[in-house]
Amino acid sequence: MSGLPMTAIVTGASQGIGAGIVKAFVERGFNVVANSRTVTQSTEVAASDQVALVDGHIGEPATAAKIIETTIARFKVVDVLVNNAGIFFTKPFTDYTVEDFKALVSTNLEGFLYLTQLTIKQMLAQKRGGSVVTITASLARNPIRGVKAAVPMITKGGLATITQHLAMEYAKDGIRVNAVAPGVVYTPLQRDKPKEVMESLSPMGRPSTVKDITDAVMYLTDAATVTGDILYVDGGSHFGRW
Repeated sequence: MSGLPMTAIVTGASQGIGAGIVKAFVERGFNVVANSRTVTQSTEVAASDQVALVDGHIGEPATAAKIIETTIARFKVVDVLVNNAGIFFTKPFTDYTVEDFKALVSTNLEGFLYLTQLTIKQMLAQKRGGSVVTITASLARNPIRGVKAAVPMITKGGLATITQHLAMEYAKDGIRVNAVAPGVVYTPLQRDKPKEVMESLSPMGRPSTVKDITDAVMYLTDAATVTGDILYVDGGSHFGRW
């Protein structure tokens, strides 16, 4: 087992940040299991000897089980999990519906919970440590007036908290648990937002790129003594007004 190539699981992998993370791992010689609801139809990620694709909604326990089964069957081990899948939308607090909340919890929280449990269980059995990196949001720590995202931030704030608790719980096992908290990022999800609006959401006036977020994930994957960290990649927006 110690001689096997490193293997990473990436959720929300069909486009944008997720696809960028898959490509970065492949370039570094990792095997990758990539998941999204329709990742097999992605134009950015393709199956290969190094990449296995698993379709399915990450909020379903059966999808998490299928991802782990595929990982072990194809590549024998799991060394890294990147919980990238997430949904985000804004509206006034009083306009969020029961369906909105259920969708946010399903993808953002259940999507983290089931797969991370199975991954850590596998890492413990392998006894070769591991790394879990979750994509949260800078906005959870520093609200911005005019960005009405209170309900999605319940989920993102929860992910930041559980990241630190799990880091402490599994530190002795060599399993590191960290998060990347992006601010505004140029991704396919933001393609309709005007450039001035995007720039106004960063103190630096410079939204992050997919590569900026991917680089942060790669750093946390390598950082042997960094655990329980929330790495903000947001042009400074998490600590002030501008």
